[in-house]
Amino acid sequence: MKSALITGITGQDGSYLAELLLEKGYKVYGIMRRKSVVDYGNVDHIKDKIEFIYADMTDEISLINAMKISQADEVYNLAAQSFVATSWEQPIATAGIDALGVTNMLEAIRNVKPEARFYQASTSEMFGMVQEMPQTEKTPFYPRSPYSVAKLYGHWITKNYRESYGLYACSGILFNHESERRGLEFVTRKITDAVARIKQGVQKYIELGNMDAKRDWGHSKDYVQAMWLMLQQEKPDDYVIATNETRTVREFVEAAFECVGIKVRWQGAGVDEIGINEATGEVIVKVNPKFFRPAEVDVLLGNPAKAERELGWKREIPFSALVKGMVDNDMELVAKEIKIANLK
Repeated sequence: MKSALITGITGQDGSYLAELLLEKGYKVYGIMRRKSVVDYGNVDHIKDKIEFIYADMTDEISLINAMKISQADEVYNLAAQSFVATSWEQPIATAGIDALGVTNMLEAIRNVKPEARFYQASTSEMFGMVQEMPQTEKTPFYPRSPYSVAKLYGHWITKNYRESYGLYACSGILFNHESERRGLEFVTRKITDAVARIKQGVQKYIELGNMDAKRDWGHSKDYVQAMWLMLQQEKPDDYVIATNETRTVREFVEAAFECVGIKVRWQGAGVDEIGINEATGEVIVKVNPKFFRPAEVDVLLGNPAKAERELGWKREIPFSALVKGMVDNDMELVAKEIKIANLK
């Protein structure tokens, strides 16, 4: 039986990866930070199948201990301060976790079990002000946020440890990937949650930022399959994981509202009329400049040809199914909220 250690196991990707590895017969260990209230997040439904270890990415000693306990054959580093907007508010903390935390994990592996295989969760945000279209493994990086700068350090230190110490260390440059397990602070889940609330009459409008930002959106469940495949190869390497399709935030909004039969009417910032137009059944979306980034990333579009060719990876869940799944899930969650509120 192989053993795997997952950092960030309670998050979106960590939960799908844990399910995948359990299905494949792995012994799964997950790193959790100690809190006053235990929160299993997205792995609450499988928590009895996982062995949890208290550790922190900023504390190398705790990571060494986690490696000693797990004796992991594969280590998946998915822990991060992953919200781009927060990285401007907490740039030092973001760097400590997303940059130096990777070095701490690599050092723990190197000192405890150097034959272990390591996966680093890199990000398309590292391309930032893109230098070519579409982006590949050879595209120059140009990060545009404290988050992406920290992630770029993590990406390069992974490559450095591979070349310097001979570790089996891979980076997956994953483009945007979503699911119903996405946190509410992320724009896609903010949209689908608002759609459900507006449709069921408990929210009047939604405020968003840059509607023209273009992203390459896939499903997290597909992307964790690529993570696992990377660590099954003869030699370690880095791979872009993407769909090679791009859509604007505006298109995501329209697709989400279409799932519940509502058309969108667009208005600029400062409009007085916000919400559903009863006469037409349209919903008005307000664009609020406060949600714009200090430095915008206008477009991200990844070419996954290398991963498809060398890993045999292929995206299975199309964009339409991704959006519908998120909307349907939020419709159920909001309906339950309303039912509970009515019983009080």
